[in-house]
Amino acid sequence: MELKNKKLSLDEFMNERLQVLQTWPTGKEVENFAEAVNYQQSIPEHKRFSLALLKADQQGKTLSQPRAGVALIDEHIELLKTLEQECDLLPTTIDAYTRLNRYEEAAVGIQKSLEAGTSKLNGLPVVNHGVAACRRLTETLEKPLQIRHGTPDARLLAEISFASGFTSYEGGGISYNIPYAKRVTLEKSIRDWQYCDRLVGLYEEHGIRMNREPFGPLTGTLIPPFMSHSVAIIEGLLALEQGVKSITVGYGQVGSLIQDIAAIKSLRELSHEYFHNYGYEDYELSTVFHQWMGGFPEDEAKAFAIISWGAAVAGMSGATKVITKSPHEAFGIPTAAANAQGLKASRQMLNMVSEQKFPPCPAVDQEVELIKCEVRAVLKKVFELGNGDIARGTVLAFEAGVLDIPFAPSVCNAGKILPVRDNTGAIRLLEAGCVPLPQDILALHHDYVAERARAEGRGPSFQMVIDDINAVSHSQLIGRP
Repeated sequence: MELKNKKLSLDEFMNERLQVLQTWPTGKEVENFAEAVNYQQSIPEHKRFSLALLKADQQGKTLSQPRAGVALIDEHIELLKTLEQECDLLPTTIDAYTRLNRYEEAAVGIQKSLEAGTSKLNGLPVVNHGVAACRRLTETLEKPLQIRHGTPDARLLAEISFASGFTSYEGGGISYNIPYAKRVTLEKSIRDWQYCDRLVGLYEEHGIRMNREPFGPLTGTLIPPFMSHSVAIIEGLLALEQGVKSITVGYGQVGSLIQDIAAIKSLRELSHEYFHNYGYEDYELSTVFHQWMGGFPEDEAKAFAIISWGAAVAGMSGATKVITKSPHEAFGIPTAAANAQGLKASRQMLNMVSEQKFPPCPAVDQEVELIKCEVRAVLKKVFELGNGDIARGTVLAFEAGVLDIPFAPSVCNAGKILPVRDNTGAIRLLEAGCVPLPQDILALHHDYVAERARAEGRGPSFQMVIDDINAVSHSQLIGRP
């Protein structure tokens, strides 16, 4: 059956659900959907993610949220209790085996963690732990909880997460496939995520609002804002069609103040534009700013500078939420204490800029208009390729290189686009591949890159890209020779 952006019928969803719940024994625990609905209805309002975001957006506040997850429930509770004192919203990061639906290996990881007395997994295997254990987790904590993962087929994880009391779910059929997986087809991942969004829509029909957050940063490496915006808007449209009402579109910091401020402003405006144009009016929109996702310096003092800069820009851009980093970023998974330090540094900065929004500025306005022109050019072609259907158009757009995510491992991705910084640190295109930007905009990118090349006394080249990827961990933004 050809992929379409069409709301799954209840019969279609329920028939598929029977198969999904059979993929691992804990699926039996969520067979009674009415029980899960009743449980969600019992969750107090102060623990509902969508409500926290709605209030923050109305009040012009930027909420903080870390990433965190370990293998065992008690240790995970202990970790989140430490972080809860410093953040507004709580995460549960899922382990790598669960992300790949390799539940047997996740079970081995749990056993090894029990034997070692420390986590041997890089997250919490929610599917393996099941509903009762995860409810103990959500009931123990007082802040709203979100599942953060990286799963192309996240159907069973979604079922168990919502039945367990989580009230927000991150990801999407593009953003949790192309940057994360190599051989998963887009047809499959988009269709599997239609199931996840239909599940959210089903809870919505029972008066329960779940938040959905497409993953904004993609590969987190020199991503041009127009490309991540295009993916966020597509995933937003796909989610809204299935009945999602609370949507958080995201963006990963690139380090250029002007471009980052313009990116959050344009992301919000473009999302409303496309959602309204395609007939969706009844929804709540929020934005999330991810602190620097690239390489970090090993020196903690330098890492704190990056974290604080990210928090300042998130606050001044008016983002609803910021995803924080820790000073141990260069070494892997942080300790609870290091994670809390990242949150404290971020909160201090957010408090200091809370009354300050970035002032009107011609350079920001110019960048906003540039991003909007780029996004509209790309999405126009995506809709054309799909004859008006965004799901089908997305698959064909990746095949044609119209949508192309830098440095992504997926075989569905052309990998011909090559981003580089300009002389001010903004992300431009060294190579556009088959991305259908207008000639005047391509010429502008060329001029921006040429200006930097002249300043550095070298020709525009792939070496610039390599230098830029390594720059921040070497205490620069632009990879100067």
